[in-house]
Amino acid sequence: MAGCSSYLRGLAICVTVLLLVSGVVMIGVGFSSIDDNVPVAELFDQLSSGDGLLVLQVFGPVTVFLSALGIIAAALNIKPLLCVFSALIFVEFVALMIVASPLVQVQAQMDGAVEELFLNVTPLHRAERYIQTELNKLEASDSCCGLRSFEDWENQLPVSCLCSPPPDLDTKVPPANSSSDGLCVVSHQFWVHSKACGPILKSYLSFPIKLRIGIISAFATITMAAIALCLALGLEKYWKTPPVETTVDDYNRVKYQPKPSYT
Repeated sequence: MAGCSSYLRGLAICVTVLLLVSGVVMIGVGFSSIDDNVPVAELFDQLSSGDGLLVLQVFGPVTVFLSALGIIAAALNIKPLLCVFSALIFVEFVALMIVASPLVQVQAQMDGAVEELFLNVTPLHRAERYIQTELNKLEASDSCCGLRSFEDWENQLPVSCLCSPPPDLDTKVPPANSSSDGLCVVSHQFWVHSKACGPILKSYLSFPIKLRIGIISAFATITMAAIALCLALGLEKYWKTPPVETTVDDYNRVKYQPKPSYT
């Protein structure tokens, strides 16, 4: 049983260290500027893509503090402190699940909200100049055109939408730039990129939310394991069978006990 207890204590230390690492990751992601890397960020100002940042910023330091407490309790095998750690981390787990649950709903509603936003901002040649400039940069770098299609620009296609036609076609339309994938279509007598920029923007926008959901899910898994191990270690005296001590008198009494006779 002593070996089992040592093995359980080692597992508890490892899991609480993983919990500490998850807390550090929560702090890093919570205070990072991932949302600033979204192209045409001004277009998505009305969307709450920053949901979950405050959750990570608050629960990250709490997780680090409680994890350090759990590591000390498990390393020194302090039973009451292990029980306190299990109770506190369970309270944090429940609170985090309640506060972070809207993130799943935000992720589910993101596609519909973005599509509606794309519809409201078209035609693109009437959009704000800043949005047009940033979108042109994305079109040039990712070989795409428009939000839903090149028709979002109507008949005022920017130079960033133009691409070279397939090499096997003979055309007199002068290409403005070349396409990395060669997918071009004719629009208003010009070869333009057939790929829309909308799906690319959606992937940029949904990545921070998916990352936060993934971190919270990993935290939940590690927390459940930490609670089970530390609680089992803290309540060890209730499930561990105490060793039976045999004295010399008990041994002699059993050894010299007269055997029953059968007649």
